[in-house]
Amino acid sequence: MTTVPTALDERAAQADADDVLGPLAERFLLPEGVVYLDGNSLGPLPAAVPPFLTDAVTRQWGTDLIRSWNGNGWWDAPLRVGDTIGRLIGAAPGQTVAGDSTSVQLFTALSAAIALRPDRPLLVTDPGHFPTDRYLAEAVARRQGLHVRRVPPAGLASFLAAHSERVAVVSYSPVDFRTGELYDMAAVTEATHRAGALAVWDLCHAAGAMPLHLDALGVDFAVGCGYKFLNGGPGAPAYLYAAHRHHMSLETPLTGWNGHAAPFGADRDYTPAAGIARARIGTPPILSLLALEAALTVFDDVDLAQVRAKSLSLTDFLLHCTTELLTPLGIEPVTPPDPARRGSHVALRHPHAHGLTRALGDRGVIVDMRAPDLLRFGVNALYTTHHQLLTAAHHLRDIVREAAYDPAPAPSGPVT
Repeated sequence: MTTVPTALDERAAQADADDVLGPLAERFLLPEGVVYLDGNSLGPLPAAVPPFLTDAVTRQWGTDLIRSWNGNGWWDAPLRVGDTIGRLIGAAPGQTVAGDSTSVQLFTALSAAIALRPDRPLLVTDPGHFPTDRYLAEAVARRQGLHVRRVPPAGLASFLAAHSERVAVVSYSPVDFRTGELYDMAAVTEATHRAGALAVWDLCHAAGAMPLHLDALGVDFAVGCGYKFLNGGPGAPAYLYAAHRHHMSLETPLTGWNGHAAPFGADRDYTPAAGIARARIGTPPILSLLALEAALTVFDDVDLAQVRAKSLSLTDFLLHCTTELLTPLGIEPVTPPDPARRGSHVALRHPHAHGLTRALGDRGVIVDMRAPDLLRFGVNALYTTHHQLLTAAHHLRDIVREAAYDPAPAPSGPVT
């Protein structure tokens, strides 16, 4: 039986044929037959990582041993990897350091920013922020004697105008981790500075998926993880960006030996290192850092403007597939259709999102969900194709039509 191509088939085929980033999929070791749409939670394994880690374990650690701190560049890895990430987020060298977790880096950024505005009592953050960002805002504010105000991005400008002399720090993310909505970093940063406050950004859902311009926008601090669009592996080290203009007065809350001006001097008192190096804390997780460094080679010679253009094409196509195939079945898109307001994942609403996620996984389509009712389809322009998105939409349509899913609510634990 011959299948007649539909308009969606033809559109997917044409878009994939026009894709100038197609060959970059070869830089990843993706399982055959799997449609992977969860790189916004955990990036897939880059092909460069296994041989790089094998060398790090067998030669650098196994043979060279402690000599690798100097001979193989272990000591410089946090700053070297930080500068590599800096190139992806629009940061000049010497402003980004990698190591520790996103939580530690965010604690550092918020604390350091508050210390630069000691006479202001308010820390403003998004009520829809990722939970860790909200928890840490409360924790840091409590320790520093500040009050947290939760203000949606749409209401930030008016809030800042009314409380301009009281706000110390504004902490947001450019992309809503649930819906994929993209906020205006330039407008938020400008409004923050107009109020005399400092801007702290969480880039976890943006770095590696779109061009970012931290220096050009005048961002004060930023943090991000290494395991989503940067593909550094589960629990990959995070990074901290601090603008050059703050380095002389930068006070970090965790003063570990790695951030000392003379780390091997064993001085009784702490003297911070110059520049961003003072944001180093303890002994860095070398194997994880080296895995992240190898993973970042997938961006060699990659134009992030092209990545963004393809990402928008992919998400637009998925929203179109949703309208044609899924909306009639009660599945509602919640990601904005406006490209200027869209990140690199699409969220669809259905009351049985968990059951549908599991059923899609059984058919080789890996997505995730966010309670209570959102399915998230992450696209990574380096390896995702339009045809894969159409395949995912067809499977989801068939699953809903056939009621081939468990209607039970999501259990506690990882929601994948």
